[in-house]
Amino acid sequence: MTSDLQLYIPRPEDGWFYVKMMSDPATMAYNAPWFPPDGCIPDPESGWRKLLETWIGRGSERFYAFLRRKSDGAFVGDVNDHYNPERDRWDMGIVIFAPERGKGYGRQGLSLLLEHAFRVDGIPRLHNDFEPTRKAAYRIHRAAGFRETGIVDGIIQLEITREEYLGST
Repeated sequence: MTSDLQLYIPRPEDGWFYVKMMSDPATMAYNAPWFPPDGCIPDPESGWRKLLETWIGRGSERFYAFLRRKSDGAFVGDVNDHYNPERDRWDMGIVIFAPERGKGYGRQGLSLLLEHAFRVDGIPRLHNDFEPTRKAAYRIHRAAGFRETGIVDGIIQLEITREEYLGST
């Protein structure tokens, strides 16, 4: 698949985009059960500073990048992965800024994250989970090769191993 996007490691001055996304109710609506009423992250400026300190530049321990459109350099979302020692797995996330949804960026961003995680960082597997109502997220994960490993407390669990991914590309 040809991608209109690229991974972009944000610099401190790029934090405006993170703050904009985390403050946007349409983008963060999926997050409302954890951050009522609209899912927006409280104090996103502080969240950005913490992200800079603990995520960016951490190699394979933690990975965070913006998704940047190649044609004009605009940021359209973000991706991340990190090791979760409590569950002995690598968790991941992807967020597409609401005005940029419906353009195929979720699929492209997930593909870029998988490439980086498995080919660059060499991690063994990636896990993501979300509510069954997030049908678009489910579809793009399944299309990328994720398999359903179960449902825990009503939350769908999905996973893909390095071998599964590399064997399909």
